[in-house]
Amino acid sequence: MKNAAWPAPAKLNLMLHITGRRDDGYHELQTVFQFIDFSDELEFTLRNDGRIIRQCENFDVAENEDIIIRAANLLRDTFLQKNPAYAVAFGVDITLKKNIPMGAGLGGGSSDAATTLLALNALWNMQFSIDELAEMGLRLGADVPVFVRGFAAFAEGVGEKLSPVLLEENWYLVLIPPVHVSTKEVFCNLDLTRDCSAIKLCDLSRHEWRNVCTPVVIKEYPMVLQAIDIIGRYAKACMSGTGASVFASFKTKAQAEEVLQQIRNNPISGSWICFVARGLNKSPLHQFLESWHAQV
Repeated sequence: MKNAAWPAPAKLNLMLHITGRRDDGYHELQTVFQFIDFSDELEFTLRNDGRIIRQCENFDVAENEDIIIRAANLLRDTFLQKNPAYAVAFGVDITLKKNIPMGAGLGGGSSDAATTLLALNALWNMQFSIDELAEMGLRLGADVPVFVRGFAAFAEGVGEKLSPVLLEENWYLVLIPPVHVSTKEVFCNLDLTRDCSAIKLCDLSRHEWRNVCTPVVIKEYPMVLQAIDIIGRYAKACMSGTGASVFASFKTKAQAEEVLQQIRNNPISGSWICFVARGLNKSPLHQFLESWHAQV
């Protein structure tokens, strides 16, 4: 599987509640993550000069700010701190095919970081455990651990306390208006609801699932409201994370694709990113990693 494309799957937040705000400014969340079979792709080519280089067309994030580079450096630095006498120069060329739009609430950056951690842990033969990689991932971002662990989850804390959940693997229609929503601005907004009652995992199915960020986002980003209205003509529309993605669930692929065609014929949304994807309880990254280990 030399130079194989490693998947970095998108996720949906099927619900997002905020139960409080901590003294350090971070929010206490409760959310449900599920993966979808729509992914960025990363290729890793090892180098023997210790350089870590990322290549990607149409990607305007500087390398020194890129979470992919940060993940690779964090993995290498953590290993060398534990093994200071190790003589191998850990270098890599990383080629990114960016399919998941930035600022869409689909976790693209966090997923890219998780794929980098798991892929280089394998390719550099570092043998860190999943728990150790998840701990590194949390230093990069609150959503990274769920991608590292690779299972659909009920998440609490800042999103790092994960409990596996078994969800119906429905088909999702996802519509992304051409706006970049700032997560930081959403969580700083004074109108954001921060006092949701905490839900116990055992009672999760008995409660109404909602995204408390939606009222704030649609006020600041009218196109997200348009997306909700457009999908809402056909099914219940929900926003993922802090947006801008809006999705609806369908029992069959055919039902979702029928609505997809209607949305593509709509003069407002016809040029927006819109696709159908399957919900997955196991990350495609972990499925790929199992195949990789079986072949090396």
